Amino acid sequence: MTCLLSVKEMYAADAAAIAGGVSGLALMEAAGWQVARAIRQRFAPRPVAVLCGPGNNGGDGFVVARLLQGWGWPVRLSLLGDVERLRGDAAAMAARWRGAVHPLDSISLDGAALVVDALFGAGLTRPLDGVARRVVEAILARCLDVVAVDVPSGVDGDSGQVLGVAPQARLTVTFFRPKPGHALLPGRLLCGELVVGDIGIPPSVLEPIAPRCALNTPALWADRFPWPQPEGHKYARGHLLVCGGSTMTGAARLAALAGRRAGAGLATIAAPDEALAVYRADQPGTIVQSLTAWDSLLADPRKNAAVIGPGLGVGEATRRLVLSALAAGKACVLDADALTSFGSDPSTLWAAGGLPVLTPHDGEYPRLFPYQGDRLTRARRAAADSGAVVLLKGPDTVIAAPDGRAAICVNAPPSLATGGSGDVLAGIIGGLLAQGMTGFEAACAAAWIHGDAAQRFGSGLIAEDLIATLPAVWSGLEPIILNLNSSARGPWKTANKHSP
Repeated sequence: MTCLLSVKEMYAADAAAIAGGVSGLALMEAAGWQVARAIRQRFAPRPVAVLCGPGNNGGDGFVVARLLQGWGWPVRLSLLGDVERLRGDAAAMAARWRGAVHPLDSISLDGAALVVDALFGAGLTRPLDGVARRVVEAILARCLDVVAVDVPSGVDGDSGQVLGVAPQARLTVTFFRPKPGHALLPGRLLCGELVVGDIGIPPSVLEPIAPRCALNTPALWADRFPWPQPEGHKYARGHLLVCGGSTMTGAARLAALAGRRAGAGLATIAAPDEALAVYRADQPGTIVQSLTAWDSLLADPRKNAAVIGPGLGVGEATRRLVLSALAAGKACVLDADALTSFGSDPSTLWAAGGLPVLTPHDGEYPRLFPYQGDRLTRARRAAADSGAVVLLKGPDTVIAAPDGRAAICVNAPPSLATGGSGDVLAGIIGGLLAQGMTGFEAACAAAWIHGDAAQRFGSGLIAEDLIATLPAVWSGLEPIILNLNSSARGPWKTANKHSP
């Protein structure tokens, strides 16, 4: 399962399970069991400090402490607050604990070789302070191994942002479905290994919740992926246009070649006359034409997709190329200079319509949008404002659609931070658009493919290596897609009746 539940949606899933007859105590017992079992599978018995908060996260901690103690592990349990003030299921689990309950302080860590962080879950809304903050700072200072219950305390479950301070966990155990904060940075890095435990919530509760965020995996787009068909031919696989500049000629060449590798049947680079010789000397399979023929190229209905921006230059000429392509109904990827060219007047671009795919990085984003905050929030607001699919590039790339759907990438290695990698990504998106994928699915698929290619190549990556590695990605992707297409797939296929 790849859907991500917001904190509010997870509360709704809990409530729906309880309304359906699963008791809150059973859910808490199962949660504690999942944490204790994950610990037992990964660590040899050792002294454990279980740190419990005043809510249900602390109740889970009481279960963990009881189970580990029953298995013979030395356990010291410390509580933030008084036992008498616990309520509901947490109070019931505290009553089942037969050991001492110590007040939470830095002494709670003395002699511990492992810390179970059950202080606060994903719903924390304010920075850690007081004794909780001092204890977390002591954990960091002592470099203790940490197992977090739900999220490391101090990590916002919806944004992945750190509220003041948070421990670095080796293992995080969450329940039913992960949350955006498990996938977004810095939360993802602080979680360490993530385990999603089954605690008895039936998947049917997802239907009324209709989650709109997911991890970007092939399950999200496999049924729409344009795999070549036996009766197919190059004209059925689309014709990609790529605008080339006169100076940074490598950008358009990377995009065009990536588009062809992504499956576009044909690709044409339209470039200024003074640079045509450079383009024609490279990539014999790519058609090269003068940019003066742009209007006639757009008039050809067979040329159905366009990548505009890489290496093109900033200015009015680029604006005209973009607006004319959108007016002609082409499926457009707007990257780099195509975005910056509208920085002084983005409303003109939004008014053009056409549902383009925008691919800004963090430096380009503020030229078009005023929003701040986590990447998921910024991508969603940008998509809603612009009416476009927005792929906000970064180590936790987010793809957002105007209708509120969003996907978070977790497979992008640091080696992608190299010149030209964004041009390759734009080309892959363009190649998939040319084959008929819609903007959101094409952007999601391309981002995953981009990351998988980088992972496969490994260290020393440059942009050209991404394109050379795409055939290996396709070979690995084929069995995944065939398997997914033979079974139920995707978080919106069963969770949202209105899934497009």
